[in-house]
Amino acid sequence: MKTIPYEGPIEAIVLGLGPGELLLESIEKAIRVHDIRNGVVVSGIGTLKTCRMHYITHTDFPPQDAKFTLHEPLELVSMNGIIADGEPHLHAVVSQAEEGARGGHIEPGCEVAYLAEIVIHKYRYLRLMRRPHPDKMIKLLGPK
Repeated sequence: MKTIPYEGPIEAIVLGLGPGELLLESIEKAIRVHDIRNGVVVSGIGTLKTCRMHYITHTDFPPQDAKFTLHEPLELVSMNGIIADGEPHLHAVVSQAEEGARGGHIEPGCEVAYLAEIVIHKYRYLRLMRRPHPDKMIKLLGPK
């Protein structure tokens, strides 16, 4: 993994991942290394050989997720999300040559095929956290 920090009004960290590196795990490592407590993943593109995601199966409470894994050449078309109190919440869209596009919440185990390039904006003064909703069994984003 290669990270390229930039310090300005908004600090930017650019990750360059190579073959065999793990997408979410590398982002989590960059969050620790660069002490990103609060930020936004503004861009994620590349290629994957394995992709693991989940999606919701209904709109009642409590939520229920279904996981899926794709083992084939994939284009990482888009990835973005929020980092709140050091925890990433990331969604992505991947495309398959003949099968079209799939999307969902990124899970551990997504393996890079050739490369992946991710841009994170780090906010030093923004304080976010996810708090449990009193009766919906979900955590909602709010100020810390």
